[in-house]
Amino acid sequence: MTTPSYDVDWQLTHDLDGFVGRAGDFLRADPVLHTVLLTVTGNLRERGLHVYGAGDPLFGTLAVRGEVAGVFLWTPPYPVQLTSVPAEAATALAERLADRTADVPGVAADPSTADAFGAAWQKRTGAVPRVGQRQRLYRLEKLTPPEPAPPGRARVAGARDRKLLKRWHTEFSEAVGDGPGRDAGEWADSRIAYGGVTLWETPDGTPVSMAGASRRIAGMVRVAPVYTPRELRGRGYAGAATAEVSRSALAGGADEVLLFTDLANPTSNRLYQRIGYRPVQDSTVCLFTATAAA
Repeated sequence: MTTPSYDVDWQLTHDLDGFVGRAGDFLRADPVLHTVLLTVTGNLRERGLHVYGAGDPLFGTLAVRGEVAGVFLWTPPYPVQLTSVPAEAATALAERLADRTADVPGVAADPSTADAFGAAWQKRTGAVPRVGQRQRLYRLEKLTPPEPAPPGRARVAGARDRKLLKRWHTEFSEAVGDGPGRDAGEWADSRIAYGGVTLWETPDGTPVSMAGASRRIAGMVRVAPVYTPRELRGRGYAGAATAEVSRSALAGGADEVLLFTDLANPTSNRLYQRIGYRPVQDSTVCLFTATAAA
């Protein structure tokens, strides 16, 4: 490990309240870049520590000269979520976590931070890092709803849509490779409780697409997930649903409306830019695969 230019001091804890007390100001200082960590900690406080899975979440803050300079959280079975930190800090965190467990499945961070963490993880554990997904964070600049809109209308999903939301959540998770994690029924119940899913339905009332939105945290709402069944794609439903949920977020007082895309999907990247979203930052989801010898 390269000798750092400062004392790398990662403080790890399972105490959510203590973590939020230390990291909250740092995260809220840039809610756009920290959208995932803010929404995940919000869900953990609202829905319980095991909302994402049976494993105990782990949190950490990086202190540099007494000030928080980086943050991570890990909600098994998902990858570690890590803010942008220098390579030596990412390396130190990977080594700290490797000393605790070999079960970390990956890391999500800006590309250079993810690369540094992945290289350190491989050196310590032998597990091979690979890119699971390259993502781009967008923020809404000026909403431009698609014209003409597809036939039909938008409506907020309610209790009668629970079965549909469960199925579509499962299909979406499988499509993006999330694997087992948050219970689909719990997800549907939580979204229905605050009107967190907008459906686009055809004139006869058949739902054909959904766009979700997080609760507003630090003035920020993130649009996710956006899903249209494969056989219904290419008809403008996702764009119409996304535009409506974005409009609703602005009307509800959001200062920033954000979303992530998979850079391997040029269609969705073009779509969101057409309705007014502009790029902010790219990130990498790096996954770890144990070697045969391991």
